[in-house]
Amino acid sequence: MAYQALYRVFRPQLFEDVVGQEHITKTLQNALLQQKFSHAYLFSGPRGTGKTSAAKILAKAVNCERAPVSEPCNECPSCKGITDGSIADVIEIDAASNNGVDEIRDIRDKVKFAPSAVKYKVYIIDEVHMLSIGAFNALLKTLEEPPKHVIFILATTEPHKIPLTIISRCQRFDFRRITAEAIVGRMETVINAQNISVEPNALSIIARAAEGGMRDALSLLDQAISFSDGNLTIQDALSITGSVSQSFLTELVGAINDKDVSRALDALSSLFQLGKDPVRFLEDLIFYFRDMLLYKAAPNLDSILDLVQVDDKFQQFAEQFSSEAIYETIDILNKSQQEMKWTNHPRIFLEVAVVKLCKHSAGPVESANQEEVNSLLQKVQQLEKRVMDLTKNPVVQEQKDNPKATPRQGNRNSFKPAVGRINEILKSATRENLETIKRSWPNLLDTLKRQNKVSHAALLNDSEPVAAANQAFVLKFKYEIHCQMATEEQVKSNIEHIIYELTGNSLEMIAVPAEQWQSIRESFLQGQKASNKSEEEVDPLVEEAKKLVGIELLEIQE
Repeated sequence: MAYQALYRVFRPQLFEDVVGQEHITKTLQNALLQQKFSHAYLFSGPRGTGKTSAAKILAKAVNCERAPVSEPCNECPSCKGITDGSIADVIEIDAASNNGVDEIRDIRDKVKFAPSAVKYKVYIIDEVHMLSIGAFNALLKTLEEPPKHVIFILATTEPHKIPLTIISRCQRFDFRRITAEAIVGRMETVINAQNISVEPNALSIIARAAEGGMRDALSLLDQAISFSDGNLTIQDALSITGSVSQSFLTELVGAINDKDVSRALDALSSLFQLGKDPVRFLEDLIFYFRDMLLYKAAPNLDSILDLVQVDDKFQQFAEQFSSEAIYETIDILNKSQQEMKWTNHPRIFLEVAVVKLCKHSAGPVESANQEEVNSLLQKVQQLEKRVMDLTKNPVVQEQKDNPKATPRQGNRNSFKPAVGRINEILKSATRENLETIKRSWPNLLDTLKRQNKVSHAALLNDSEPVAAANQAFVLKFKYEIHCQMATEEQVKSNIEHIIYELTGNSLEMIAVPAEQWQSIRESFLQGQKASNKSEEEVDPLVEEAKKLVGIELLEIQE
């Protein structure tokens, strides 16, 4: 007899052989014992999880000569005939190739005939989502009210493509992806039956590569057995599945941890020379960091780790990498994985991701450095608070910092403005010059910020140009301390230079506190009035002439 693949030889013949689907098998067994099974079932779930196998087991159980039973006996003629396909009353239909209306109409016409060899006629329609809309409509009424001797079992991997009118007429069972532990347990049974020796962890590598499908796992196991020389090693399993060993992952993660780009790229080069798939390797690398994150969160739960075996090096990495660094690493790798799906050169994206991780600050954070950073951040926050307080009320803040200091408000003469120079500016001041300065003021503040002179800009926040002539302008400050700071040579020259660049005029800045500005301005105005009065006093003869001839006919000459 020709060789049969392992997934065919070890296809489940009992419900207990359908691993990982206990929530379904138990329900069906109870229904069989109580004889409360439905006329239509919908089995949905990923490929290779036991949908068709469970359908055939159910067909045998309802037709077993020892019924009602929770498991088919596999010994009576009915069970044997259904197993080898010799009983025509159990019909398996592939909807992918028989998806037309005519095929379903043929079923509808034949469904009324009683079974010839067993008690129930069972229709198993695989990949039922491939049926056309017309075929679904033709099946609809028959599926809702079939004859008592007919059971429909629909199997699909894409239940969302099935009309809701069909789903509502069936008992739906959702098959889950099989866990790696359950797959390993089933493969151990197969290995023992085949009398093949296996290295520890080799089956775990195959189980993880199967991605929750038992049929895929047995196919990979079949390949690995053929590849090996009678002893299935870890290296054989890695070669067949395209995965890499944990030691290689440890080497690469160590290079990333040390930020050694050369060593990391050299490791990748050796990986590609072995013919490994970059996409598969990137997935392994993501799971490595995923296991590292879970191990940091729950070190005692080794069973939740999918890829790694906890060793000294892995424990060291888990201690050195912070959780934030692992989050960031997984995020970078995941983005690269998404980009690799749409390119013909996935190797490039893998190399870029590794270089990015080496250059990125994803490595360990020393506790001493972290303490130093926290201390600096705290000092920066304190300084920022003091600057804000100083800007709002410098006098009060100075008294808080130095209680013994004499309050500046009690010493009005602490800052002496250049009153004479201010009076000269006021004599020749014009509205046009003042408006020019005011229009340039926002640009001056922006220029100071671009120069990183934030303290100078903050100093001018409470200032206002109040008078301007052709050679100088008066700048009023709310507080005296700001006047003192603004008249420092470096600050004053910088402001005057920016004003020159903005207006084209070389102007001298004269600072004055707001309180003293009021008195200086009032004194200047009073002086101007007195001067005007003295100019208006004329000779008595002129006054008498005005009375005689009038101001209109009078001409006064010096």
